[in-house]
Amino acid sequence: MNIDFNKNKDGLVPAIIQDDLTSKVLMLGYLNKESLSLTLSTDVVHFYSRTKQRIWKKGQESGNELKVVSLKEDCDNDTLLIKVNPVGPVCHKGDDTCFKEINESTDFIEKLESVIEDRKQNPIDSSYVSSLFKKGINKIAQKVGEEAVELVIEAKDDNDDLFLNESADLMFHYLILLQEKGFKMKDIVKILRERSL
Repeated sequence: MNIDFNKNKDGLVPAIIQDDLTSKVLMLGYLNKESLSLTLSTDVVHFYSRTKQRIWKKGQESGNELKVVSLKEDCDNDTLLIKVNPVGPVCHKGDDTCFKEINESTDFIEKLESVIEDRKQNPIDSSYVSSLFKKGINKIAQKVGEEAVELVIEAKDDNDDLFLNESADLMFHYLILLQEKGFKMKDIVKILRERSL
């Protein structure tokens, strides 16, 4: 990494902080050489406070740290893009982001995966998903098999509505199976991308 800290007379570079999962921009901060070094060595974002004239670890008091996933410099080596997994709200006012946005993906599959994960972590008696997790991997895998067979049957007929609904059922149960195995759709997409290269 070859950051040009001399481009600005204060020796600071701006850092755009982006959620690695949702791709939401969470905040903008500034780093100097020392705060960058701390960020790289701890995998937790450290900034330089222009107001207090000191280095501070994000979440030092609140516990709402920014855990580094990746760090890249821009084409001029004078701006950073830091992708993170945030622990709690990012804004000091308690908001998800410093731009008063809710930090959630606009990707429906990711939203659905979050709901499925919540039903696994916080079971609800009336929840179908929670009941599947309670029955275990064999029942979940069996449901995926049943839905796959139903999809094949509908694929051979001419009823598009039934075909699409069975497709949705299969995808839904597949997401539950992935969650039970500790994976998400992004893990599958990564493999597909690697295969296409």
